[in-house]
Amino acid sequence: MLRIAVASFSGTAIEFYDFFVYGTAAALVLGPLFFPSFSPVAGTLAAFATYAVGFVARPLGSMLFGHVGDRVGRRPVLIISLLMTGLATVLVGLLPTYAQIGIAAPLLLVALRFLQGLGLGGEWGGAVLLATEHAPARRRGLWASFPQTGPSVGFLMANGIMLALSANLTDAQFRSWGWRIPFWAAGVLVVIGLVLRTSMEETPEFRKLAEQQSKARVPLVEVFRDHWRLVLLTAGALSIGYALYYTVTTWSLHHGTHDLGVSRTTMLACIMIAVTVKGICTPLVAMLGDRYGRKPLCLIGTVAVTLWAFPLVALLQTGDPQLMTFGFVVALTGFITMFAVLGAYLPELYEPRIRCTGASTAYNLGGVLGGALTPIVATELSRGGGTPWGVAAYLAAIGCVSLLCFMALPETRPVLSPTPEPVPAAV
Repeated sequence: MLRIAVASFSGTAIEFYDFFVYGTAAALVLGPLFFPSFSPVAGTLAAFATYAVGFVARPLGSMLFGHVGDRVGRRPVLIISLLMTGLATVLVGLLPTYAQIGIAAPLLLVALRFLQGLGLGGEWGGAVLLATEHAPARRRGLWASFPQTGPSVGFLMANGIMLALSANLTDAQFRSWGWRIPFWAAGVLVVIGLVLRTSMEETPEFRKLAEQQSKARVPLVEVFRDHWRLVLLTAGALSIGYALYYTVTTWSLHHGTHDLGVSRTTMLACIMIAVTVKGICTPLVAMLGDRYGRKPLCLIGTVAVTLWAFPLVALLQTGDPQLMTFGFVVALTGFITMFAVLGAYLPELYEPRIRCTGASTAYNLGGVLGGALTPIVATELSRGGGTPWGVAAYLAAIGCVSLLCFMALPETRPVLSPTPEPVPAAV
């Protein structure tokens, strides 16, 4: 299980590194480089729009790779999605800017971002099923938390490189060529991920389906014909998590550096501290999910992040590093209280024959509902100066919708009989 957990964790870390490094670059430099004819705000909105394309592509990727995962196997999904995302990321780092090739630059940027999202849409489902379908039922939440820890590590790698470059390069150097280095580094990470993943065996659940010849013929049709309500409920439930996460990691980075005058290095450091705490808490919360259930933790996390929306914005607006860090830490602790158990919760909601398609589609559709538009909406709501209370209201509204969706979902934690006491041998 440890070898399997490392393989699932490493892939999600690498693919989310690819995805997050784009978000950080969009907040810092992509606007003026690829949309120079726009005003500063409009250029940022355009950069965030290309950022949103990746979220739109993710459900399409989950449908495509979900079909592969339910028909061919979970293992091929892990390899193909890693290659697709990694190649697209490296090519972004090689892309000429608007000043060099004109309108072709932003068009190619959008196309590569779409490929990133397509690959990431398949990654999550394959990684969590690799862990959950090998794991013993009593510890399924814990082992499924390994791929859930991957996004935190991917974010820290992406922003750690950005932070180091930001601290050691002049602004002109960073804008000229420094921002490209994290994209090039993705190529090395992909090679490492492939080495780990090509040695993995297929999951027992899929082998059983293949032996019994009970695989779904067209998984996507079966999911939307028989489980459309479940897909919508799970996607709606997850939307607040995505909205909050990308408010903290993407919009706040732009708002702090461009509107509040906080240095790029300081903002990156504040966010990275919060993401580190989130990563450490992930397996701990997942163990609570194995003990007390998935749904209670999801409800607690949703209520926490909804109530924290207004304090989060107020603390960010101070521009004080300690207060901002505190706000981010509390926000992401609430976030991981619900997301740590999802690696076990979502697959348990769907039967094995359509599990890869159903769980992946719901997870990534939630990303569209909560994550795709959040940086754009938050940037628009924060225009005009003053404390952007509209951003807090936006988060709170999404939180209320997510809470209702979670309340409608069932509990899935396996009910296991206690281990029988050993019978003393007769004397």
